Amino acid sequence: MDTKGNMKDKVLILSIESSCDETAASVVENGRNILSSIISSQIEIHKEFGGVVPEVASRKHIENINDVVAEALIKANVEPKDIDAVAVTYGPGLVGALLVGINFAKGLSYAWGKPLIGVNHIEGHINANYIENKELQPPFLCLVVSGGHTHLIHVKDYGEYKILGMTRDDAAGEAFDKVARAIGLGYPGGPLIDIAAKAGNKDAIKFPRAIIDDETLDFSFSGLKSAVLNYLHNSQQKNETVKTEDVAASFQEAVVDVLVMKTIKAARQENLSTIALAGGVASNSRLRERLQEKCLSHNYIFIKPSPILCTDNAAMIGCAGYYKYLSKEFADSSLNAMPNLKLAN
Repeated sequence: MDTKGNMKDKVLILSIESSCDETAASVVENGRNILSSIISSQIEIHKEFGGVVPEVASRKHIENINDVVAEALIKANVEPKDIDAVAVTYGPGLVGALLVGINFAKGLSYAWGKPLIGVNHIEGHINANYIENKELQPPFLCLVVSGGHTHLIHVKDYGEYKILGMTRDDAAGEAFDKVARAIGLGYPGGPLIDIAAKAGNKDAIKFPRAIIDDETLDFSFSGLKSAVLNYLHNSQQKNETVKTEDVAASFQEAVVDVLVMKTIKAARQENLSTIALAGGVASNSRLRERLQEKCLSHNYIFIKPSPILCTDNAAMIGCAGYYKYLSKEFADSSLNAMPNLKLAN
């Protein structure tokens, strides 16, 4: 909006994402046009620990955030005066990591005299689908799969969501990481299992498909994870050779089977003909392939972001921030980190 309160033709949102181990900043025009997207990853640092160490992540965010934001502005060829609002992830995520981004965004908002917008990280992942699919409009079904979340969400409108199902224990990405560690692949587990599975036999080992019951759209992956660990222990006790690629492929197929089955069931239940993917695990090649096949057979439209937009990034936060800007959902200086923030129904 301009000084008279009229809606501008071009709205620029500077967005910041620091919920886990990526320090990211982006400038997004009108919600769907990325002018810049800068991501500083800490994967190599956390590899030696086998997972993200929260305190280390927070310290690296502090070291990186100023340079990342500055680079985002330079690459977009904009100055602070051109920015209409500052959007930032305020949850869910690691509390220390979130606070780095939030406090930096607050400082910019105050110094530049621009509105501050708080964005839910899960909502950001959903909004990543709008960036590359310019014609996409609600309503649609979105399967959000990441290291911390597995959700089936009816996107009723911009900022309006109905949660149909979620994980009751381990998220899909969490299960990928734990199984990858158990079979010696390392961290991050998702991409490594995806690669290993391509060389394995998905039918080699009959791992369970956790359906829970026919009435719910919730997920459970802890039993599958335990089944993999039991298989490994039993094989070790019997001195049997374990083919890592077969374990990876069989485990991955068990996860994908349930994700696809529940997603199609949710689409039928909600009478939705467009299905979107979101979150880090949404870059899994087998999940993308299987959902594509199922959507084709049911005449559903299948939407998926490029892998770079599936992982944590600030462009998706800028997209979500744009729609909050339009509805004047601004935050004040009391905005705080909410590590267990829920996506409202």
